Amino acid sequence: MLILCRSNLIQRSIQVVNKTLLLAPFLTLACLSASATNGEPRVLQAGAPGEGSRSLNTQELSSIVQPSHNQADVDFMQGMIHHHNQALEMTSLIETRTQGTELSDLGRRIKISQEDEVVFMRRWLSTRGEGTPAGEMDHRTNDNPDMLMPGMLSHEEMDSLSRATGLSFDRLFLEGMIKHHQGALTMVANLFNTSGAGEEPEIFQFAYHVDSDQYIEIERMTAMLEARR
Repeated sequence: MLILCRSNLIQRSIQVVNKTLLLAPFLTLACLSASATNGEPRVLQAGAPGEGSRSLNTQELSSIVQPSHNQADVDFMQGMIHHHNQALEMTSLIETRTQGTELSDLGRRIKISQEDEVVFMRRWLSTRGEGTPAGEMDHRTNDNPDMLMPGMLSHEEMDSLSRATGLSFDRLFLEGMIKHHQGALTMVANLFNTSGAGEEPEIFQFAYHVDSDQYIEIERMTAMLEARR
């Protein structure tokens, strides 16, 4: 299932990149063609092999724009902030409960990367005039209050994690964070499977980075968990 999701993500990513690359000839020609009648710059579209170029009219130019964000992008960013917040809550438990340094090192990497990403997501939302989540939430989906967001630990699971120590904590943490990261991969896949979503350059790059980074961490944590069985 995870392999299938990543295959779909790669295909979706290729489609987004191809859309971006389609703009390159127009942008390049726009820079090269700086003179025209009435002093207005012209944008030329290269013709097929053996054919000449042609000037694009205003209507055609208006359609050649970078993809913009939509509501699915906003929902993804707002949801991922809360998703990251729970991961940061989990990592804050490590220092007083683990007995080794390996888990501490892992938690430190997760903390640094996800704190930086929360700052980025808040900036992304703010600069687009979208609301940024204030404080904590119970991590449940908007359309179904009884359903947790993908990969989120329930209150009971968080309570169990906060009471555990030593090897028991290490196992619960790794199991929980693997589940948590897999949920993030699901959120990214859902974004890219939504028509028109995940195409704006910044959110595309961010979501793809989240997928790649957390997939690698899942593999690392799986190995750590197996060593503690």
